[in-house]
Amino acid sequence: MSKLYKAEYASPLGVLEIVGTVEAIISILFSESNLEVEDSLNQTPKVVEECMKQLDEYFNGTRLDFTFPYAYEGTDFQKTVWNALTSIPYGVTASYKSIADHIGNTKAVRAVGSANGKNKLSIIIPCHRIIGSNGTLTGYAGELWRKEWLLEHEKLVRKSKS
Repeated sequence: MSKLYKAEYASPLGVLEIVGTVEAIISILFSESNLEVEDSLNQTPKVVEECMKQLDEYFNGTRLDFTFPYAYEGTDFQKTVWNALTSIPYGVTASYKSIADHIGNTKAVRAVGSANGKNKLSIIIPCHRIIGSNGTLTGYAGELWRKEWLLEHEKLVRKSKS
């Protein structure tokens, strides 16, 4: 097992805990930490530094896609769902049903929801872009108010670029 490194990133939505190896980011999750963390960048792998830089750009509205290396562990089905999530364009939403259709398993709507909830790469694998078929905001591990903020942020940035 590779050595794991952790950094806390102060986002407009609260602290994001970033976990990675020297090769890839494996987790970006909202933390309830209110601590101000001093970055010890001399010990932080380049991939973690790049992740934080790209998150800055995302929150500043200058980055629409993430290019740093990341890795995830899960079942084959979960990986299929997570890959499908990355195809949802910035500032656009999709339903659990549309993802189930996209992966060729139209009856797997609940399983898609479950896989979506197990995503450990918040924002990067854009599970916040998944809404209910009726257009309502539904479940988000980072809390619905954050989901609403992220969707509104992307909508405004997308509008400003068109």
